[in-house]
Amino acid sequence: MTFGQLPYDVAHLLGGGMLLLSFMLLYQRRVGAVINALALQGAILALAAAWQGVVQDAPQLYLTALVAFGAKAVLIPLALRTLLRRLSLDRTVETAFGVGPSMIAGVALVALAILVVLPITAGARAIAREDLALALSVVLLGMLMMITRRNAILQVAGLMSMENGLILAAVGVAGMPLVVELSTAALVMMLLVVGGVFVFQIRERFDTVDINFLERHRGESS
Repeated sequence: MTFGQLPYDVAHLLGGGMLLLSFMLLYQRRVGAVINALALQGAILALAAAWQGVVQDAPQLYLTALVAFGAKAVLIPLALRTLLRRLSLDRTVETAFGVGPSMIAGVALVALAILVVLPITAGARAIAREDLALALSVVLLGMLMMITRRNAILQVAGLMSMENGLILAAVGVAGMPLVVELSTAALVMMLLVVGGVFVFQIRERFDTVDINFLERHRGESS
């Protein structure tokens, strides 16, 4: 299955769309725009999972797609918007690095993902190889977002984006058990709850969710 065949082209388009949205997450400084991009990435992930269900003739991936859409395109973005509204947070945030350096670092990470994945998957199908390369790129960009953002809400969004990449990798590998995909999604939902509690505690104590503000409180006795 190679370029020019419908299954490959659609899978490549959906994976590329998720990667593009990862760059959009890095580019944005407005929290609302980041949440919107994360919701759209979740919707594309659901489409990617459903399409892999068609390609692999794996009906269980339709359930994965349904769970991904409900959790990542609807529930998680809704929870983040509610958190943003209840805490009356600033709509714009500063970054640890400028947008330009972050984008350059993102391009370098995508190149690294390609250099790592393609040689070690030389015997696999082309669609699986490129899905894994795109998925690893999404994971690395999510990690970069967590490193370069000082706002706790955006770090949670980076964590969600990383998990989107992991699920994209899981659904792209034929024969991946459904329980692995669903357990991964459940784990990240738990992390989201923990992250929400963490954000509330920071807000309650310091009246801000800018983690850079915490540096002056290091070593403070409770």
